[in-house]
Amino acid sequence: MTNKRNNQLMYAKRNMWTGILFGFGLVAFIDEVVFHQLLHWHHFYDKSTKDIGLVSDGLFHAFSFFATIGSSFLLADLHRRHAFWLKRWIGGILLGAGVFQLYDGIIQHKLMGLHQIRYNVNIVPYDLIWNISAVIMIIIGLVLLNRTRR
Repeated sequence: MTNKRNNQLMYAKRNMWTGILFGFGLVAFIDEVVFHQLLHWHHFYDKSTKDIGLVSDGLFHAFSFFATIGSSFLLADLHRRHAFWLKRWIGGILLGAGVFQLYDGIIQHKLMGLHQIRYNVNIVPYDLIWNISAVIMIIIGLVLLNRTRR
């Protein structure tokens, strides 16, 4: 058990970054499937035609796929090295998911205006829920990562 603990400590940053990358991919995948495909609330890029919106969704989906698969390879390597640290990895996932969602909500929705969560409704409750849930994920992720620093 001591050897595994030493490996976890040696690969603590990799556990965190693997979780962050997985969190990016996971929240992007959920966003794409739920809001883009199932609910049809928006496309990744809504400033052009529906065809361009669908192409942008495809590129966004490819990003989420590659982030998730890439992090899975890194995760497998951590397991191979007997260095996987579940609590640190989950902290990374929550941090990555929250940062991605907050970036999406502030930069892409408001500053760049690529799309909104939903159209033709009062957007304020959607923005509040979107951004507050992102901040909550970031805080929980940071707490978990802080508890696993040593």
